[in-house]
Amino acid sequence: MRSTRDRIRHAILFEMFGLALIIPLGTVLFGLHAIAMGVIGVGSALIAMAWNYVYNLGFDRAMQRLTGHTRKSLPLRAAHAVLFEAGLLVILLPPIAWYLGIGLVEAFFMDLAIAAFYVAYAFVFNLAYDRAFPLPGWGTVAAEPCR
Repeated sequence: MRSTRDRIRHAILFEMFGLALIIPLGTVLFGLHAIAMGVIGVGSALIAMAWNYVYNLGFDRAMQRLTGHTRKSLPLRAAHAVLFEAGLLVILLPPIAWYLGIGLVEAFFMDLAIAAFYVAYAFVFNLAYDRAFPLPGWGTVAAEPCR
């Protein structure tokens, strides 16, 4: 399982690269000023970092308990990313609506578009992160005996 230090590095790198992508994309997609998109992006990133730590720690502990390891298959990675973003969507919806002075429905569709981006981004980032910073033993998978 990943250490606290590794989880902090993961969260910081994830949010830095995510902000570098979402602020310019968000200004174009939503027609917001870069400052407004930056406030939403940075505020969301701070909340997401806390959620990232709690969610991934819980997910990895559950995997360790259920399977004895934390290696994630591609389908499990996809489910992991979708569940993370669904939880974050629920957390971020009220603050985004309040900050922009828009209704919850409009904020929901905006947040949904951002979440869709982050689902794809999280999948790619986490795959790359695990390859760049593998845990000991991940490279050695026991082969099944031949029958």
